[in-house]
This record gives sequence, structure tokens and C-alpha cells, in this order.
Amino acid sequence: MHHTNKNILISFILFLLLFSPLLSSDIEEPRADLPVLITSCGQSPGATMIKVIFMKISFEDPDPAYAINMQAGPEDLISAQEAGTPYKSLIIVMGASLKGMGAAGISIDDELSRIESLINEAQKQNITLIGAHIEGMKRRAQGAASGDNTDELSIEAVAPNSDILVINKEGDEDRRFSIIAEKNNIPMIVVNKNLELMEELEKLFSN
Repeated sequence: MHHTNKNILISFILFLLLFSPLLSSDIEEPRADLPVLITSCGQSPGATMIKVIFMKISFEDPDPAYAINMQAGPEDLISAQEAGTPYKSLIIVMGASLKGMGAAGISIDDELSRIESLINEAQKQNITLIGAHIEGMKRRAQGAASGDNTDELSIEAVAPNSDILVINKEGDEDRRFSIIAEKNNIPMIVVNKNLELMEELEKLFSN
């Protein structure tokens, strides 16, 4: 009996070694459709960084494949839908900049209210919501001035409501995004450097 159990165990281990790559390859990578609207929750430079990356990607269809509006609201999604060219995806870049919000004449409360209504409309239209955090720990509470929690408020507003997360690994040192992704069953794309971001976004939007 002892030998039988040992043989079964060996056979099971061999099965895992042989077939686990095939089983893991069946896991579908997240996909999103164009056109996409890019905006910010907190007016940080991250949204502009995403725009620059999209400018370098040559999407053949549709044209235009993307638009950026740092203060996009639900009316932007509604007007696109009414024009017959609805957005299929929405990228909200997390991370707050007090300087950016000051220049725009808005507060973090204004941003959170705008983003809440934007997310509600996106969900109503079944638009894929992609939460992105690409500026690392400098755009986290750990890198903020004492008492400034605007970065974390931005994350709380967007990340748990996202369909897909795109995260710079350095910004997830404390597993902040990993925990949100695991708790809410959200697929998460992690990039070690933003140089990888172009490749990952191109892959995400290629169908």
C-alpha cells in the first residue's frame, strides 16, 4: 500500500509538471476596446504620460482611438454615446497633485464628486473602467506632505470600482493595489518600469 501511494504521488507530480503550463495558458489576459477616454482623479501628470504613450501607439481603427480630458464628466460619455461614437473604455489615472488641482481651481472634493458621477455613467453604459497608477510611491501618501491624504482618497475612489488595474510595481510596495485587486477579483497588470507601459497598453487594446 505504501508503494502504491508513493506511485500515485509521483504520477500526480508528473501530471502537474507536464500540464500546468497548458492549464495556466488558458487564463485569459484582460482586454479592452477602443475608443478610450483618458482622465485624471487628482490632476496629476500621470494622465498626460498615458496620452504620450497612446500617441506613440499606431492604432488603425477607430480614428480617433483616444481622447484626453483632465476634467471629464458624465456629460462627455453621454454626448459621445448620443453622437453614435460611444467610448468603449475609460482610463482614470489615480494620484493627486495639489499643484495641478490648484492650477485648475478645484479641490479634492470636487475631483471625487466628478469621478463618482463619471464612474456611475461608465457603469451605466457598460464602459470598461481601467484604473491606472503609474507614478510610483512618489504619488502615494508616503510621498506626500504631512496630513495630505489626497493621493489615497484618489485611489479609494477609483481602484475598487475598476474592471482592470494598471499599476507601476514600485507604487505597490505595500501591496495596496494587490489587496484591492484580490479582494474585488480585479485583473491587475503590473509594470516594472513605465517603458513597459506602452507594450502592455498596446496588448490590452489589441483584439
